[in-house]
Amino acid sequence: MSTPPQAPALHQNRLAEETSPYLLQHKDNPVEWWAWGPDALAEAKRSNRPILLSVGYAACHWCHVMAHESFEDAATAGVMNKLFVNIKVDREERPEVDQIYMAALHHLGEHGGWPLTMFLTPDGEPIWGGTYFPKTSRYGKPAFVDVLHEIARLFREEPQKIEQNRAALMERLAATARAGGGATIGIVELDNAARQLGGIIDPVNGGTRGAPKFPQAALFEFVWRAGLRTGEARYFAAVEITLDHICEGGIYDHLGGGFSRYSVDERWLAPHFEKMLYDNAQLLELLAIAHQRSGKPLYRQRAQETVAWLKREMTTPEGAFSTSLDADSEGEEGKFYVWSHDEVMAGLGPQDGDFFAQNYDVTAAGNFEGHNILNRLRPQPRSAADEVRLAALREKLLAARGTRMRPGLDDKVLADWNGLMIAALVNAGLIFDEPSWLDIATRAFDFVARAMTMGDRLGHSWREDKLTFPGLASDFAAMIRAALALYEATGQQNCIEQALAWQHALDRDYLNAETGTYYLTAGDAEGLVIRPAATTDEATPNHNAVAAQNLIRLAVVAGDDAWRDKADKLIAAIAPLAAENLYMHMALLNAIDLRLRAAEIVVTGEGPRAQKLLAAARRRAPLDRIVLHAASAATLAPTHPARAKIEAATQPQAFVCVGETCSLPVIDPSAFNGAIEAVRHS
Repeated sequence: MSTPPQAPALHQNRLAEETSPYLLQHKDNPVEWWAWGPDALAEAKRSNRPILLSVGYAACHWCHVMAHESFEDAATAGVMNKLFVNIKVDREERPEVDQIYMAALHHLGEHGGWPLTMFLTPDGEPIWGGTYFPKTSRYGKPAFVDVLHEIARLFREEPQKIEQNRAALMERLAATARAGGGATIGIVELDNAARQLGGIIDPVNGGTRGAPKFPQAALFEFVWRAGLRTGEARYFAAVEITLDHICEGGIYDHLGGGFSRYSVDERWLAPHFEKMLYDNAQLLELLAIAHQRSGKPLYRQRAQETVAWLKREMTTPEGAFSTSLDADSEGEEGKFYVWSHDEVMAGLGPQDGDFFAQNYDVTAAGNFEGHNILNRLRPQPRSAADEVRLAALREKLLAARGTRMRPGLDDKVLADWNGLMIAALVNAGLIFDEPSWLDIATRAFDFVARAMTMGDRLGHSWREDKLTFPGLASDFAAMIRAALALYEATGQQNCIEQALAWQHALDRDYLNAETGTYYLTAGDAEGLVIRPAATTDEATPNHNAVAAQNLIRLAVVAGDDAWRDKADKLIAAIAPLAAENLYMHMALLNAIDLRLRAAEIVVTGEGPRAQKLLAAARRRAPLDRIVLHAASAATLAPTHPARAKIEAATQPQAFVCVGETCSLPVIDPSAFNGAIEAVRHS
């Protein structure tokens, strides 16, 4: 863990006892911070003071700005300490807390973002809030201290206004997950949604129109699936133009690998420089899927470079994956990553420097606010020899950059984000024929299963042998998905056994039995003002959508149709909400596509011929295939349409089944495409 340097502190607050790198960044603040928990809420009730809740994360630039302006300022801290019980939350460590109060902010009509600054009653119920507040009033935003005084005054002198806000927000929070009426989403509705969403995609630069631009992997997976369903090339083109610009833009780290969080401009040139594990996981898998159809070398190269970055900079000594790299170093966002023309010339010499500058948009004036963000957005011809030369020059500049002060690393291990990366490494490793990626994935999986599990229950966050427990439904969903990816890739029995154990625990501790959906928190988790149950995606897919895909796969690989019935109930419960807001339910629409179109590839028999069939099946993109090595017919559910065919099989062969229809036996691995198309159109 690396944090920005600070002057020696005369005082440390309660956060010094925490392990979260974000909370530790605030341990020397003069603010008397509490971590979220029963003790903090008890203090608010005891002292009858409102709560100031500040939520952020280690790689958050504006969190650092507000901390420097206000939380490190003794006068501001004095006001905070006198008038409020101040609670600091790492949103990555406690996403359930963040989800509740971010939803409250949205109900106030405010845009979300971090830092999240919310004011609560002593019982933890929200009354008002915002995001970043400047120390002094500017650009229409009130000064933070003025806000503090006014909220405290209202709490003392006009409690009826506080109660009015509290009651309205709590009612809205309670109503958030209530679906009105019924809705059915099938192939026609998916295709209509794809046409509708196609209008928001930028045809020139890719991504959604305008700025800022986020990678939005779930959206572009949905668009890609539309291409697979309809055969319309425009859907594939929309994804490829997006990936082309992301891979060549400044949002990609051309020296060290890995993608930044988002671009502040419409061209993907200028990123917000933080690097998040979850973005890189989702983009890695999308690159592999797009490469399989397009064959573009760019996608393979970026995937390989990103995995190299993951191994070099993001892997903990235990083999798990760290959470994020900060956007800031030396108090300035992006300073680690940008270059002046003179720095490039000094590092490479005039001849190589000129060649590199021409290829990476480096000028004396700079390409963004006087600095140069390395990019290859301007098309120009490059020979194979040019690329070899540029690769060597990138290595030189990477070594030179390594002497700079590095951005902070948040090295806590999150089970859900690790699950995303594990599955991505498995699926991309199969497509790119990179078996070492499966080894990396297996090591991380084993760590989570060993160090972040108590009995059959997962924790959420691990650092320095301290586990945040119990975990969240998102942890179970992502790690079950990882276990299923490993099982389909390897056939190792321990993976399916672990997936089933975690699924049973998820059903026991998180299930809403009435709807078939999952709460974010366990039934025995620390009490919150409301039990979070959002169905919408954030930067990561919603846990209900991930669980739906898991249940669909479990029905096949565990041979039990009851899992599919659970998926159908879950999807039916969320479908009305998704129909009202398609854009925020992309991952659920992707799950519905899998439910309707999954090609179950069942391989029977043993020996080299069976292994060739399995290898070919596993190399197919995971979007619409489920692979099962069935040693015998008993492996399948009693109602599976391939069961009788396998019983009659006398040699290794495969059957492709979609719905209730199965193909003729497949003996040649090259025949899978034809078999799948034949079954889908039968």
